[in-house]
Amino acid sequence: MTQHTLNVLFLCTHNSARSILAEAVLNRIGGERFRAFSAGSQPRDLQQPNPLAIATLKNAGINTTGLRSKSWDEFATPDAPHMDLVITVCDNAAGEVCPYWPGQPATAHWGYADPSEGSGSEPQKLEACRLTLHALHRRLELLVNLPDTSLTRLTLAKTAKDLSSK
Repeated sequence: MTQHTLNVLFLCTHNSARSILAEAVLNRIGGERFRAFSAGSQPRDLQQPNPLAIATLKNAGINTTGLRSKSWDEFATPDAPHMDLVITVCDNAAGEVCPYWPGQPATAHWGYADPSEGSGSEPQKLEACRLTLHALHRRLELLVNLPDTSLTRLTLAKTAKDLSSK
């Protein structure tokens, strides 16, 4: 067992779909080893999680209580939870200059297309959200099933980066 719960922050630009999906999935499957959070680099004023992302989570039987869009600035304060791993899930956020994260967590990039973007119909966007949820779930299953030796501070960054190709 890891010595403490690993805090993981998922970042996206608006914190409305991909990062929300990842937070909810990891909190469901991570047990006591993982605690997930999500945030955005540029959430819009009064930003809310994308309704299609919330519907996708509910359809999968995943709890959506407490999910909200928020700025990554909330996690750069001294009283914020200490992050062990920060994962960007969109290419835009990966290219931005992130705030200083207390504790200098490991970082990785797992790029996913925005399932809510594009000119498709609502059912097509809902299916895109479902496929993104499935892809995130597969990758996060690999993460939560890693041995503790792969989750030490020294190996966490490499481990998370290796999972980006899965």
